[in-house]
Amino acid sequence: MDFPKYDGNIHPNEWINDIKRYFKLKNTKISDRLSIAISLVEPIISLPSEIGSLDKLCNVLKEDISFTVFKNTNERMLQSLKYVPENKGGNTSKFISKFRKLCYNAEINDIEEQKKYLYKSLPMNHFDSISIEFYKKMKNVVSTNKLIKEFEDFAIYLSNLIVNESIVALKHVATGKYLSSENFYYKTGSKSQLVFVGSTEPVSNSLWRIKSNKELNELISYTDTFITLQHDKSKKFLGINYGKSYYNHNDRSFYYKSFYHTSPSNNHSEVSCINTSNHGYCVKDWEFNHAKVGNHQEFIKSNDIINLSIKKVHDNNGNTTTNGQVEFLRSIHDVRFTIENDAFQEVHCHNEKLGGNDEWCIELIKQYNWI
Repeated sequence: MDFPKYDGNIHPNEWINDIKRYFKLKNTKISDRLSIAISLVEPIISLPSEIGSLDKLCNVLKEDISFTVFKNTNERMLQSLKYVPENKGGNTSKFISKFRKLCYNAEINDIEEQKKYLYKSLPMNHFDSISIEFYKKMKNVVSTNKLIKEFEDFAIYLSNLIVNESIVALKHVATGKYLSSENFYYKTGSKSQLVFVGSTEPVSNSLWRIKSNKELNELISYTDTFITLQHDKSKKFLGINYGKSYYNHNDRSFYYKSFYHTSPSNNHSEVSCINTSNHGYCVKDWEFNHAKVGNHQEFIKSNDIINLSIKKVHDNNGNTTTNGQVEFLRSIHDVRFTIENDAFQEVHCHNEKLGGNDEWCIELIKQYNWI
């Protein structure tokens, strides 16, 4: 195999190191090596008549204008380099390899300067938001290896972010079972589509589409107050029903009674899947709270342990109120109810002290393509 010529489109250090290895592999005479290397330099590159070694040849190649063009070209390529995550068809490993190669070719060795180029490569969607997290991770980085390691961790962080319209599953931490719904209906209360915790694996009836009042594909954070969970299979919303219509046979008219329904097994608030087009009195806006004590304002990520709360917005007279009771979503292992000979582990809302039965692990099943 013939060794490739030097034409200014490879870093001189790389080309000289490669040709040295080539000479050793071919057992080329030491006395012939320099002249052969010089003969492999394209004639468009001017060389002085006196070059005493391969290392001096390398320095001469660096002094040629072609090397300046080469470095500047690689720097411009670095400026235009964009990170694309795997869920958008990208490849983090190849991106990092290309980034390091471009830095090498452009002779950009300063860590702070490398950070700036990585920063510029970030996705433009939610740039301001994710850049804050980027700088947190990169703050104390002082080596290239550490820089790459932190960027890999950051790539994992990006892949776990939950955005508007993502598909998620909610695993009940205490039992390891997933929040689910099926085409069965409560025999008591609102008689709406039931909610329970069922399978220990996320299946079709335990998938939920998370929605907020933000723009499509916006990141969802713990400060958001209007988050809904739409059952992906039935398209109904997780919530609590309020009131009930009754038929008066005497005057053949419907009338409405105002009250919150209780769950099948106790006096706590019933949780159901609601067709909001048929229910004027229902609450489906949830607040997501990180289960760990602290002031959490960051974005919601897959595998976060959370509490879900909902605020009752009607009083017992059917009027809207801003001082409604806040209740939390809970399931207890031994609280069950039966429908058509099938037993279900109950899910309800309560206003008692929070505990382990109120904790849910949110798992990202399918991220909306936001990047």
